[in-house]
Amino acid sequence: MTIQRIKFITTLLILLLGTATLWQAYNTFQSRYLRPFDNQTTLFDGSQLRLPAGLAGPGAIRVVHFWDPACPCNVGNQQHLGDLIAQFADQGVAFYVVQKPGSQGQLPAYLASLQTLANLPGSEHLPASPAVAIWDRQGNLAYFGPYSEGAVCNASNSFIEPILKALLAGRKVNASNTLAVGCYCPWTG
Repeated sequence: MTIQRIKFITTLLILLLGTATLWQAYNTFQSRYLRPFDNQTTLFDGSQLRLPAGLAGPGAIRVVHFWDPACPCNVGNQQHLGDLIAQFADQGVAFYVVQKPGSQGQLPAYLASLQTLANLPGSEHLPASPAVAIWDRQGNLAYFGPYSEGAVCNASNSFIEPILKALLAGRKVNASNTLAVGCYCPWTG
């Protein structure tokens, strides 16, 4: 074999090994960090939701976050929820959390200020999570549904900021039944 042929075969083997390594790295990244997003349409019907007796009636604007620790859809909205707390907690908005019954897990440390509600009447009928319910200062359900539409949630596509701003300005909001497409996990079952 000539030296030129050996160099060609060595170069070819290095290219094949490099290609195989890159392909394996891509597949590992994709299976570990990318989750399939299925455009799931969900109807959020808040007609059965009620605040517990200790929170019902006039008071602060109340935001209740519904979450399932096993749901991969929580990742995007938890950072957004932290931003909402930072923006609105000192403006007369109280934040609560209801965890999916039977699930185990903890919220990230930056959400430690959320007050836990062991039970929210009507929450057993939730269609999916993550979800949010907002009660106005008179204790009326103003909004129930997702944080946003789509696979990710942030201030630019959120339904929550406009609703909280309207309620803080004294305007009435009635959006307790919403239909949305996004990343959701079933609440029951």
